[in-house]
Amino acid sequence: MAESRLRYLRFKPRLVTALRGYSRDDFFADLASGITVAIIALPLAMAFGIASGVRPEQGIVTAIVAGFLISALGGSRVQIGGPAGAFVALLYSIAEKYGVANLLIATMMAGVLLFAMGALRMGSLIRYIPVAIITGFTAGIAVIIGISQVRDFLGIEVEKMPANFFSQLNVIAENLETANVYAIVIGLVSLLIIMVWPVRSSQDQGSGLRKLAAKLPATIAVLGLSGVAVWALQLPVETLGTRFGELPRGLPMPALPRFDWATAQNLFAPTIAIALLGAIESLLCARVADNLIDERHDPNQELMAQGIANFVSPFFGGIAATGTIARTVTNVKSGGRTPIAGIIHAAVLFLIVLVLAPFARYVPLSALAAILLWVAFNMGNWREFPKMQQFSLAYRATMLTTFVLTVALDVAVAVQAGLILACLFFIYRMSALTRVDKLPMPPALAIRADGRRVEAWRVYGSLFFGSVTKVEALAEPGTEPPGALVLELHQVINIDNTGLEALEHLLAHMRRHNARLILVAPNDQPLNMLRRGGFLERLGKAHLFETMDAALEALRAESGRFTP
Repeated sequence: MAESRLRYLRFKPRLVTALRGYSRDDFFADLASGITVAIIALPLAMAFGIASGVRPEQGIVTAIVAGFLISALGGSRVQIGGPAGAFVALLYSIAEKYGVANLLIATMMAGVLLFAMGALRMGSLIRYIPVAIITGFTAGIAVIIGISQVRDFLGIEVEKMPANFFSQLNVIAENLETANVYAIVIGLVSLLIIMVWPVRSSQDQGSGLRKLAAKLPATIAVLGLSGVAVWALQLPVETLGTRFGELPRGLPMPALPRFDWATAQNLFAPTIAIALLGAIESLLCARVADNLIDERHDPNQELMAQGIANFVSPFFGGIAATGTIARTVTNVKSGGRTPIAGIIHAAVLFLIVLVLAPFARYVPLSALAAILLWVAFNMGNWREFPKMQQFSLAYRATMLTTFVLTVALDVAVAVQAGLILACLFFIYRMSALTRVDKLPMPPALAIRADGRRVEAWRVYGSLFFGSVTKVEALAEPGTEPPGALVLELHQVINIDNTGLEALEHLLAHMRRHNARLILVAPNDQPLNMLRRGGFLERLGKAHLFETMDAALEALRAESGRFTP
């Protein structure tokens, strides 16, 4: 028993194995990659923090603290953790409804739940979530992120945006006349830079300065150029400084978030939503990384690391964190080899905050909005929508339902509804695949000596609660059954309790009419189910055969003398 418990509580970060044989070349590869990822992560961390309804430095704190813990303790060699676009809509709605302090409490409780999921080795269960649900809620989140950035992109003067999608549309429409031309120009130019920067720089083989620009991420170029433009031209636009004040240097002292039990007791659903979304995103990201480096991550270790990161980060004011696909892919393509790259990324972010925090006050919010609009555009797998006609009705219905509910309500409701739909469609498909076909009988056996029929039926598929009506049809009330009914079960892959009950009713029906039920060739699972349920004992050994030939031979030998 003790050994079994220890097996569930196995805690072995990938960092431990990665450091075996760690070389100087590995370190310099991780160093270069960590610096690159940190530069990319900085604007995204601030933007995701603002979009989630908290201060920009809370997004940066999340990238530093949670990013460090996820890399140091995780089950993937190259995954980078931090605030993610997938959380934006969910966290904003929680902060709007319960307050930021309770958002942090919900994140901590989600961290405990994530760790428990990993400790109980539930990481592989996340793989059972259908692709249609993931595609639908990802596209829905992208739409929500996009609409949430319209206010800052246009410079609309609204003190606080509502959390509901349709309410946001209404507020934007009502206040559209307050749009700021300077903010719009900055936003459009920022988008243009983001779109053309990699193309132009990759083709430019000129001076050293131009080669350096080619290696600089477009998002950093946008922040730098827009900030300088606002500072030099004194443009009348809202900036990080005007809305949030100067960003603090370094990390705050850890402290337990303030909360009251009256509100905290309502955080069960938000906690589940954060944990489920964090688990899905982190393990999806890890699978993407596996395909890039031809290696398999440890999903349970990854969940435990995510749990620790989400529990610890709120002590410093951080929000929910998970694995991030864009930063992880950048890490791999930049040459990152081990979790040291992720640790370096967190350390470089910390140094950047120490040095450059005072200059962030000039960054216009419209530039950050442009960055998130680009993230949202690339986040949704929009090519799936025109191709939907190629997929089944079940896939289309599940994806569209998840997409619409994500936009109209929230991610938690959308995922729950998507899972329910997927389960219903799966039950329908499985029941449709289950068949009960009548088999031809030899003329000498088709009629018993007493004049009653002998019938044989072959059951295909799964005899479960969704398909038992096909067996129940053999025992319709008020009908006279055949004198002998043979069921060939070799093609039945499983029987559940409802299927067992259907066989019990069939047996009782046959015996009420002085008729005989014979089973032939059940597989291991059905046979064990029939044995454990006591059905075989009630049926009798003389009514169970290994092959159809044996059953027919027995019927032929008995020559009509049946004893039900």
